[in-house]
Amino acid sequence: MKPLSSLINCVFLTAGLSVGLNGCVSKQTAPVQTLAQASAQPVALTPAEQPEAATGLSPKPGWAFPHQAVAAANPLATAAGLKILQVGGSALDAAIAAQLVLGLVEPQSSGIGGGALLLHFDGHSVAAYDGRETAPAGAGPALFLADNGKPLPIDEAVLSGRSVGVPGAVRMLEAAHRQHGVLPWARLFEPAIQWAEQGFAVSPRLHALLQADPYLKQDPVAARFFYNVQGQAWPVGHVLRNPEYAHVLRRMAREGSRALHEGAVAQAIVQRTQAPPLAGSLSLQDLRGYQPRQREALCFEYSARMDTRPRSYNICGFPPPSSGTIAIGQILGLLANTTAQGPERIAALPSPDFVHRYTEASRLAFADRAQYVADPDFVSPPAGHWRSLLNKGYLQARSQLIGQQAMKEAPAGRPMGAISSWSPMPDQTEYGTSHISVIDAQGRAVAMTTTIEAGFGSRRMVTTDPARAGGFLLNNQLTDFSFTPVDAQGRPVANRVEPGKRPRSAMSPLLVFDKATGQLLMSGGSPGGALIIHYAAKLLYGTLNWGLNVQQAIDQPNFGSLYGPVLLERQRFPPSTVQALKARGHEVIELNLTSGLQAIEKTPSGWFGGADPRREGSVLGD
Repeated sequence: MKPLSSLINCVFLTAGLSVGLNGCVSKQTAPVQTLAQASAQPVALTPAEQPEAATGLSPKPGWAFPHQAVAAANPLATAAGLKILQVGGSALDAAIAAQLVLGLVEPQSSGIGGGALLLHFDGHSVAAYDGRETAPAGAGPALFLADNGKPLPIDEAVLSGRSVGVPGAVRMLEAAHRQHGVLPWARLFEPAIQWAEQGFAVSPRLHALLQADPYLKQDPVAARFFYNVQGQAWPVGHVLRNPEYAHVLRRMAREGSRALHEGAVAQAIVQRTQAPPLAGSLSLQDLRGYQPRQREALCFEYSARMDTRPRSYNICGFPPPSSGTIAIGQILGLLANTTAQGPERIAALPSPDFVHRYTEASRLAFADRAQYVADPDFVSPPAGHWRSLLNKGYLQARSQLIGQQAMKEAPAGRPMGAISSWSPMPDQTEYGTSHISVIDAQGRAVAMTTTIEAGFGSRRMVTTDPARAGGFLLNNQLTDFSFTPVDAQGRPVANRVEPGKRPRSAMSPLLVFDKATGQLLMSGGSPGGALIIHYAAKLLYGTLNWGLNVQQAIDQPNFGSLYGPVLLERQRFPPSTVQALKARGHEVIELNLTSGLQAIEKTPSGWFGGADPRREGSVLGD
């Protein structure tokens, strides 16, 4: 069999640049506004905005394939996954190869210094692999409290050594590969090693985010790698080589996850986390002892009505520590129990009435999320099972709180009469991720959402040899814990910091099945912090209820609510929608909602994939 590297050719980037293993770069013309054109003036972030800045829209056509497909957030990662499929790899093999490339070309979103949640379908059953980061043994409830007892400012916490959790993605992927891999582990590293050594072209989005980030260049390793001597981000098309990342990947290809969790790389990780400001407690023992979890997928039945024809689905997602599946299931269930006042879409956009009902449902779901959801190894579910929050009778009763006007306060519920001793988690900024979906020719499927948390994580870059350029970034995942461990009455927050605990997540990888036949219908998911829940719900509602294909559903404007105001994607809704929502008592905020949805759906002729126009993702297949 030929080496995989000989099968990979130049791949066109979203904005018209192409780069191959030999560093080749060429230029295309594009009739639409591209990310390159939009990146000249990136939109600044505010605390209410998404973890990664908006860099314009690059319309995507959607892609159809007869046998198999890969969807990932960067075309180079997508190409790596497809080539793995083409040489006989499984969906899981392809996802691993794509993830390793994403850690190189999309370092702001995910990587080997972070974590991941993975759903796998083997043709018969769904397994959930938990590679979420954990708190070090030395971390405690006061981790993010200042000397005065008040929570640290979010930026100060993110940039501290305290924010870094024990990375879990690689060890989880290794465990999943032992069960579902077909190609040898080492072979999956070839594409990422090739591009790391020979270079890839800096994409418009990466350039824009590097240029806009005020903190990354404060790290000396990152500054030397991502910026020129004048402190400017490398320009679009600059061929960036990462020999240190290639070195670490070669070690992991030979030694497995032990190369990351023990030895020189582990020592370098510990050294970076224990450096100021606010040194963390992560230790070699924490790294050595990390173990992924295999959990039972959380599936629920959903009946949609398209053109008055009901159809039932099984929607499978990730259980806690992810809050995504529960919140999405609650939102869909609550909406099913409300009565529409007119059409749900007007002029191909969500109607004001639908946005109102959706927002009220999401506020109720997020209230339950704040009250109950945390690492199940530390926190018991209400009424003994997480499905109590998806109980049809419970959701029907909760839906009675949704009226024609915005509710003044969205309270947490008491599923099955459960009494909680927890305090609701205070509102807190949550950050972003990346998503990969793969379906292979044998019908095996992966939906994996991966993360280092904030854009560029903790802004701490790891290298084992300063003489080699590059490395990989560490996560700031522990800032997903509640900064406030107890309320004024001393009641603990379920998602408080505890040693060995996994922070609550909004990551929502999804697999959708026809309930009657069991046939796999869709793999999908999105990055986007807490708003991942809304992006994934939009994908489901648009395809299952409105008859949109996945690309059309992804293209729909983003909207939702976390705890209070209605959030609308800027310049995507008419003034009449804003006015109608305000007339119902809503506070409305228009802002950039930078989703990164990827999805693949079943069609009569094979598979159809969609990628988010707000980012650089693509779908490839054959």
